[in-house]
Amino acid sequence: MELKTLHYFVRIAKEESITRAANALHITQPTLSRQIKDLEKELGVKLFNRSNHNIHLTDEGLLLKNRAEALLEMSDKIQEEFKVIDKNIEGNVYIGCGETKGMEVIANIFNDIQNDYPKIHFHIYSGNAEDIASRLDKGLLDFGILIQPVNLNKYESLYLSTSDYWGVVVKKDDVLSKKNDVTKEDLVNKPLICSRQVLDSTLDENDFAEWFGTQFDDLNIVSTFNLAYNAGWMVKSGLGYAITLDSIINTSKESELKFIPLKPKLISKHNLVWRKDHTFSKAAQLFLDKAKEVCH
Repeated sequence: MELKTLHYFVRIAKEESITRAANALHITQPTLSRQIKDLEKELGVKLFNRSNHNIHLTDEGLLLKNRAEALLEMSDKIQEEFKVIDKNIEGNVYIGCGETKGMEVIANIFNDIQNDYPKIHFHIYSGNAEDIASRLDKGLLDFGILIQPVNLNKYESLYLSTSDYWGVVVKKDDVLSKKNDVTKEDLVNKPLICSRQVLDSTLDENDFAEWFGTQFDDLNIVSTFNLAYNAGWMVKSGLGYAITLDSIINTSKESELKFIPLKPKLISKHNLVWRKDHTFSKAAQLFLDKAKEVCH
């Protein structure tokens, strides 16, 4: 199985048409069809269901597409690193980050590096902790910014100077909106919308669960989310109350939503993490050295 064949396969999957894919790849349709038939024969599975006008992935095809995209992305990353390996420090640094104020620290480091090394480029991947950890483990990211609670056992890490605090997002016409802070007693019987991360029972330490104490298992979780922007829409619809970090969901004066902090205050720190066995490019190593100067 060659990377070129996987590239062809992914293009067909995106176009849902061998004709359109062949045109985009600048090869003939018979050649492309033969490549895919050979790939199906090699794997012993059917990758596409074909109709008169379009083709669609089978379950096996979808699995291969996910694996192929990761392999092709890694191949591109390796080629980029070796293009600059014998040159002065330049190249790309890949960082995954969730919705957090921790990006302020990272952006300042970026700015400092760019002033002295204008040929270093930074690429930000936005996602939740699960997405970022998965890409770190596959080597697709050099670093990730993770928000507590999170399992750091398999990573090296630094604490950023920033942190977020937890609260509840409610509609401004809700009875809770008149409060300056919210206690667990205010929430235990309410329909709650929570991040999947804070409900992870596999974490050794979960300050969120500890904040609720013995009432944690009695919470009425009506929905979960991985991006707080979507949680805001669920609050607007009247589905429930979103427990989230400050400054993520729009609760400005013009918004119909309000953020109320938890009492006692619950704070989440930010970690810059990297895989213990990760081999850094010169550019990524420079970023890490700079990060160690301002983090601990």
